[in-house]
Formats: sequence, C-alpha cells, structure tokens
Amino acid sequence: MPYSDYRPDLMGFATLQPSGSFEAGSYQSFTLTYTAGAFGIDDTGSIKIGFRFATDFGPVQFDDPKAPGYTTVEASNGATLECKWEFKRNIRPWSRSLYIGVAKHFLAPGDTISVRFGDRRFGSPGIRVQTYCESEFEFRVLADPIATYDYVALPESPKIAIVPGPPVQWHAILPTLVRVGESFRLAIKANDKWGNPSNVVDAKVQLNSSAQIEGLPQAIHIKLGNFSANITDLKIVEPGDFTIRILDERDNELCRSNPLRVAPPDAELVHYWGDTHGQSNETLGTNSAREYFEFGRDKAFLDVMGHQGNDFQITGDFWKELNRLSHEFDRPGQFVCIPGYEWSANTAVGGDRNIHYLREGETIHRSSHAQITDLANMTDEGADAHTAHALFDKLKGKDCVVVAHIGGRYADIHYAHDAQLETAVEVHSAWGTFDWIVRDAFEKGYRVGIVANSDGHKGRPGACYPGASFFGSQGGLTCFVTPRLNRETIFEAMRRRHHYATTGNRMILNVTVRLPEEVGIFNRDPAFDSTVAKRSHLLMMGDIARVTSDDVELHVEAIGSAPIERVDIFNGVDLIETVRPYRASDLGTRIRLGYRGAEYRGRARTTNWDGSLTISDNAIERASMINNWNLDRGIRHQDRTTLSWKAVTTGNYGAIDLWLEKNTGRIDFSTKPIASNVAIADIGLEEMVFDAGGLERAATLQRLPNVMAERSVVHHRKIKRKDGAEMRLYVRVQQEDGHRTWSSPIYLLST
Repeated sequence: MPYSDYRPDLMGFATLQPSGSFEAGSYQSFTLTYTAGAFGIDDTGSIKIGFRFATDFGPVQFDDPKAPGYTTVEASNGATLECKWEFKRNIRPWSRSLYIGVAKHFLAPGDTISVRFGDRRFGSPGIRVQTYCESEFEFRVLADPIATYDYVALPESPKIAIVPGPPVQWHAILPTLVRVGESFRLAIKANDKWGNPSNVVDAKVQLNSSAQIEGLPQAIHIKLGNFSANITDLKIVEPGDFTIRILDERDNELCRSNPLRVAPPDAELVHYWGDTHGQSNETLGTNSAREYFEFGRDKAFLDVMGHQGNDFQITGDFWKELNRLSHEFDRPGQFVCIPGYEWSANTAVGGDRNIHYLREGETIHRSSHAQITDLANMTDEGADAHTAHALFDKLKGKDCVVVAHIGGRYADIHYAHDAQLETAVEVHSAWGTFDWIVRDAFEKGYRVGIVANSDGHKGRPGACYPGASFFGSQGGLTCFVTPRLNRETIFEAMRRRHHYATTGNRMILNVTVRLPEEVGIFNRDPAFDSTVAKRSHLLMMGDIARVTSDDVELHVEAIGSAPIERVDIFNGVDLIETVRPYRASDLGTRIRLGYRGAEYRGRARTTNWDGSLTISDNAIERASMINNWNLDRGIRHQDRTTLSWKAVTTGNYGAIDLWLEKNTGRIDFSTKPIASNVAIADIGLEEMVFDAGGLERAATLQRLPNVMAERSVVHHRKIKRKDGAEMRLYVRVQQEDGHRTWSSPIYLLST
C-alpha cells in the first residue's frame, strides 16, 4: 500500500539483474538499479525497497563483507548514501524494508542508485532467497524525491519467481477414516528441505501396504515436473487399521503414511482434515488467493479450508473476490471451501477472531478500515464492529461460527465471548502453541471446542512450515468428525465441537465417555439452547450432557503418525493422569532435555533457548532434536561430552535427545532462561521441571526408552465426579517426534 499516489510515472524506474526463477533458500546475488525520475532525489530524500511481512529473505547487513547478506549501495554521481535495514518500519504488507537516504548532495534526473544484495565481490556467499515459493516475489520500490517523507510506489517494481529445490522429505497422505468399500486416494509428495512441495523429482518408488488394497500398484514413477502422485479409486473391503510404506528402489523406507482406519459400511461418522485459517498476498500473506486455495487442495490435500485475511486490508472488491473463489472451489463430497475473514482488532477491544460464514454474500463487519483508503471502498464503514462486543451483536442471527485466535494480537476471551457464536479456541498455529487459552475458557466456564490451524502467511495452507523467520511452529490442522463432507455437516461439527486439533500431523483420535444411564445430549450449549439432539449411553468429544451417575468411564484411543510418548488426561485445568505406552523398566540411556513456553501472550512471545550442555563421567553416543523448524537453528556442535544448539519456542515446545553410554555421571545444561546441574541417575520416568518464568516457560529432563515403536494407545478408566461439579474431560497426546493432538472436551453437567 503506497503512502501517496502522486504521479508515480514521474518517480523513476528500477531494474534487477539477474531475473527469472531461483531456488527457495538458495544464496544469490542481485543488483537492483534505481534510476531517478523527473524530480531527481533531493538532499535528505530517499527510496525504500520493501519486502512482504512474512518473508525470510536476507537479512541484509552492511558490516561484514565475507558474511551472508552483505549489501553495498552506491550512487552514480558519488552522493553520500545512508542505509538501514528495517524489520518493521514500512507500511504493511511491505514491512521489511531497506531505507536508502541521500545524506549529502542529491540525485539529478537519470542518476542511479545501485544496490548489490549479497555482494560477492568481497567474499560474501550472497544473500539467501526466501525459503518458500512465490510466483512473483517483489522488490517493492518506493521513492520520496522531494524529501517530504511521503513515499510513492513506482508503477512497476522488479519481480522474480521462487521455486522449490530438490526433494528431501517424503510424505504419503491417506484419509483418516473411510467406510468399507468407499473409494479413497493416496497422495505422495516430496518436499524440499524448507518444506516446499518439490517438482524436481524423478523417482521410482515402491508401495508396501499392510492391507490388501484394490487398485494399489506395486510401484509408480514420479516424473520431473510433477508436484505429487495421486492414486485414486482405491478400496479396502475389510475393516481395520492400515498404513502404506513408500520405499525407494533399494527397499529403503522413504516415509510411512498416516494411519487409515476402514470402518464398517454402516459407520455413522468419518474424519475430514481442514485448515480454515490463512492469508494470501491481497492482505498479509503470499501468492494470490486463487493460488492459496489451489495449494491447500492440490498440494496439502486438505478436505476443508478457508481464507482469513486481516479485515482492515480487505477491500469491498476483494471481499467479493473471496466469496466468488470460495463458491468456485467448494465441491460438496470432494472439497469444502468456507467464506470468511479475520476480525483483527487490538487485544484491548477483544483481539483476533476468525469469522466463518456458511454461505457467500454476507456482510463483512471489520474491526476498522485502517488500510482501506480508497473512499469508494469505505461506503460500508457503518458495518464496522470496533469491539468484540459490537462484533457479536452484529453477528447475531447470522449463519456463522467464530473461533478465538492467537496471532500477532491475541483473543481476550475474558473481555468478550458469545456462547452461541464462539464455538472454539485455537490452541495451535504457526505462531505457536497456546494451552493457556483453553484454560482461560475453563476458568470462565465456557464450553468450547479445540481447533488448530496454520494462520499461514507463506502460501502453504495445510502444510505450513515457518522457514527461517520469526514464526516458531509448523501450522496446525483440525480433524472434523462428521457423516459427510459438505459445508452444512462441517458447520454442524463446529457448532457441536465434534473435532480435534493437531500440530500438523494426522493421527486417529477417539475420546468417548460411557455412562450407565442413557442421557440427553444437547444440540447446542444449554447456556443458550437446551434442545436435546439425541439420547445415548455414549458421548463423543465435544458433546454436552447432564449426568446423574457418580462415576463415568473414559475411553481413549490414539493411533499416531509416529510412536506415542504420552497421553495426558485432563478434567478442565486439572491433569488427572498421564498414560505412557512403556514402563519404568523400559527406560534406557536416552535423556530428553526439553524447553517450552513463551515470554508472554503478545507479539514478542518468542523465547530464545540457545544453550549448551556438558556430560561428565559419561559420553554422548548420538543426539537429535525435535520441533526445530528452522535450519539456521538446531544442534551447532557435538562431541563426546559437549553439545550446543540454537532454539526458540513461541508457546510450543522443543527438545534435544541424548543417547548416552550409561546412566551415570552428571549433565550440566545452560540456556538463556535457565541452567542446572543434575545427576543422570536421578533422571527417571517423570519429568524434572525447571521453572524459567515467563508464560508457562520451563526446561525439563526425563528418561525415555532407547527405541520407541508403539504407535497405538488404548486406555479406559473410571473417573469419579466431585460434588456434582461440571466435568470437562479431554486429552492431549504427545508423539515422540514432537507432534501434539488435543481432543475437544466432553462436558458433563450436573442435573
């Protein structure tokens, strides 16, 4: 968005060498040449070269000629130039910017400024291209020739294409639950090292199934130029749980699919995966809205998705375009596309909310028109809702669902909540993990479901990796449990909280409560609607019912996409049991040093966990790291007795696993927030917790089995009700690889 639109044709022009396509995350050298226009550039005038908010291009630096990102700037007439690389000093979405000011002298019309990004003349390897793909990565050039500090965007700015690199990580995606005899699809793709689906693939792979699958070939050839292989019309005629292994020509396993459950043909409910929250470049994201939907459908293999642009950037024309696209992409039975937007108010007046409409053509109630300056697009300003209270008032009677979201701003559900509209809280996204908002809801007595999405800004909905930027996590997914795939059934699943949330993996999770008596299950939250949907002895995740029995029986079944480390069972804010698929006698010489939490709830929540450790009277045989999503971080040094690393958390958690020679000696670890020294023999099954202040911030030590292979946990237990208090039963599952899953709570009310 420009500061001014005064005569861009007189502001000069810019060119870029080289141009064309470049591999994501590669090191390159670019020369951008700005040629001054009719006014020249006055003394203290300047130009800015802006880059989108989410980009991890660079960073630019001017001090070390041999280091990455070294950039030089010079004027053709010898004018003195002042340069600053600014993280967030330009109007969004062009937040990253290189400021180049004329500090002495001036530029005449036709004079040039040459900017060498990644200047290799003095030993720099170049500058790193952003790590995610973009069809038009723009070097947005703005000029202030008259030194008014009111910039004008050039009519055209240089652009390049950023394309994927060679494959590194293979993925096989199956549905999670289908009925016997129903056809389904296997999708196989390979991502580059930064998480971009790669089309630089020419490989023959073998398919090894744990079941007899009709239509599954023994091998396929993925050819150069294809982003994936889709094998359709597959069928299984017997119920059971299955996976498919993808092998190379030497029988090495490239990956294993997520688990697939084939249910009896009369099964009422099946599972569909969604990411209903992300942005495209019309607001603060990457690539166009059309490319956004195409990625989710064709490269992330979602069943359900939505677009949630910041409302104060959505013009009337773009709102119409989003509605047109959601209608075009929505295909009942195949792919559900939901119209909506992100209500993006400051936290002081409610914070971020996701608004999902059942149908196109609804009014957008913005938090403001902050970045909509075109008067023709401000005719609907009277529909704005400046506070969350006003938003809920304006949404009354509309066919919509609201989700409380934590992004840059966080939803304050203490300030405002509507039980009829706000059916869920978002526990995880690319911004981090936020168990605290679930506890906020319980403390206020709200009955909400739990979802996870990406809030992706990098054009990868449903498969969102943070790259080398400030985002701390892989984006999440929500699994909707519903009879069929269409908008009506998905919205009913939202309103009845029939869904569970993950940090991006696709596990099978079933959580039920069995009762000795038949009870009425409410259609909605009885806080506003006491209608009973049905009567049953069995409650599923998200259900609300009044019960009379003193004891209830909780059943948990989890089948992971990797070995399961633990299942935590909660009643509201209280942890009542931790279930592990191993015993203390199974523990080996493997020590996990974990770290978790955030600085606080707001934007600057990132905690730096850079650190080191030393092992005495013992030795490290090998080490690995989980939940490290940035290749610039991770383990930086390792020998027999010492190890150092770089890591961050943004409410989520990470860990370093050490396989030691024996269970003696000591471990001495030091991180920026906390340090300690512990006897290795004292580390056992339960976590040792070292509080580090901040928001739920801590380091942990625990012992694990040397090898974990159990991907399935089935657990039953009776839970005694306390003094007739309302129960909110849910589970959080943690896999060995760091992925987590949350069930929506089952709410048991007193009679």
